[in-house]
Amino acid sequence: MDSTATIVRGHQYMRALERANEVRLARAELKRRVADGELPAAEVILTSPWETESMVVADLLMSQRRWGRTRSRRFLATIPISENKTIGSMTDRQRTRLAAQLAAVNPPADQARPARPRPARPAPPARVALPPADPAAPELELTGACP
Repeated sequence: MDSTATIVRGHQYMRALERANEVRLARAELKRRVADGELPAAEVILTSPWETESMVVADLLMSQRRWGRTRSRRFLATIPISENKTIGSMTDRQRTRLAAQLAAVNPPADQARPARPRPARPAPPARVALPPADPAAPELELTGACP
């Protein structure tokens, strides 16, 4: 193997890392927007942006507020779509059905119920300050014997 092959591999490796970072950052931003309610998950499934091509459906569902693994599994079991199905490999029919079900479960923000205010947390108990030790007091010696 000559040095040219090593250099080409090195460049290819770096390009792959750059692409992976680009996709990771784009997905993180997309998940953030879905979690904040700026972008509905149903819209993401219908539009299928480039960053979701290899993204698993369950990851998108779990990025929604109050959606965990169990809720995502139960939801996908009703359709039925595997939780490991990538968004890019879904058929138009699967996309439409999944988006319709999501829209039914998650109404748009303007139709959603307002969030209940959380009760105020009680204040922590006040700390009791101990009086400073008296330097004139005799030191007690602790021994193993009881008086």
